[in-house]
Amino acid sequence: MTSNSSYAAAGVDTHAGDLAVELMKEAVAKTHGPNVLGGVGGFAGLFDVSFLKDYARPLLATSTDGVGTKIAIAQAIDKHDTIGQDLVGMVVDDIVVVGAKPLFMTDYIACGKVVPERIATIVAGIARACADTGTALVGGETAEHPGLMGVDDYDVAGAAVGVVEADRLLGAKRVAAGDTVIAIASSGLHSNGFSLVRRILQQGGIDFADTAADLGTTWGEALLEPTRLYTRPLVRLLGHGRLGTAVHSLSHVTGGGIAANLARVLPRGSWVELDRSTWSPAPVFRVLSDLAGTSLESAEGTWNLGIGFFAVVARDATADVIAELGALGLPSWQVGTVSIGDRDLAGFEQGAKGVDGGAVRLVGSYAD
Repeated sequence: MTSNSSYAAAGVDTHAGDLAVELMKEAVAKTHGPNVLGGVGGFAGLFDVSFLKDYARPLLATSTDGVGTKIAIAQAIDKHDTIGQDLVGMVVDDIVVVGAKPLFMTDYIACGKVVPERIATIVAGIARACADTGTALVGGETAEHPGLMGVDDYDVAGAAVGVVEADRLLGAKRVAAGDTVIAIASSGLHSNGFSLVRRILQQGGIDFADTAADLGTTWGEALLEPTRLYTRPLVRLLGHGRLGTAVHSLSHVTGGGIAANLARVLPRGSWVELDRSTWSPAPVFRVLSDLAGTSLESAEGTWNLGIGFFAVVARDATADVIAELGALGLPSWQVGTVSIGDRDLAGFEQGAKGVDGGAVRLVGSYAD
């Protein structure tokens, strides 16, 4: 049997792991309501789902994801308090797309060396975002991988579970001709396209600590702007009687870009032209495009360019849904209309992520 001392000699510090748990316990506990049993530190998280008996036909929704290479920027400038929100945004906000309310989440952190304060900072960010989205953080794991990862290297991933009543399930089957496509603003780059971002800065000889004059801060700080969380406002909208039932499908704009993610939640045979003139991409997108010597249009399959979510809604509810989203803290606007029928689909995005859905393309020029 391997002793603690020989395990430490191999580069794994179990005491540091225990200290990290102690440092994060308070933040995690704040996400726990009466449905969470057992507290922190068990082999498995427990969540009481007795309330599901009140559902006619409850469907469980689950999602898993990570943050990607945005973590490299957090490591470069030694700032780790926002990465947790990025993780929750990538995981939990995928669940609300089907109309589900999140229940609980678990996280996983792999690192070259456990630095308790750093791990606790990351998890505290996860916990804050879980609380913001109404999600209980019921468990997690921190794994030390000496020799496989550098001392200051880490990666994060997570998984979450939610629930939706079967007859309230959102998706392409609800979408009809004439429905309005509403764009909901992003807070910046969110957590996609950072391999391209890092390459642009590297080719430009720019360090993350350098000042980005057009952005009013350092490059590192600007690029670490955390992912906007959409779950709580959207759950409230979906529970808002007439307005809730007017929402037919939702799309989270993540990997794959703008058109591809909307196409996934549209029915086969439908098409949408998104009007670029209805919004102006934030400065961070324009500055990066200028540095790369490319157009904003060329990044539409990589960056969200200012749209973090789409809502496809009944036409007669458009103005009210936009007003309600604004009241809930989500700036939004009409960006297109769903059409169904034969037409030439050259230049449209179709079949994204293996989904045989609708067709989408962007038209016009961006507003200044």
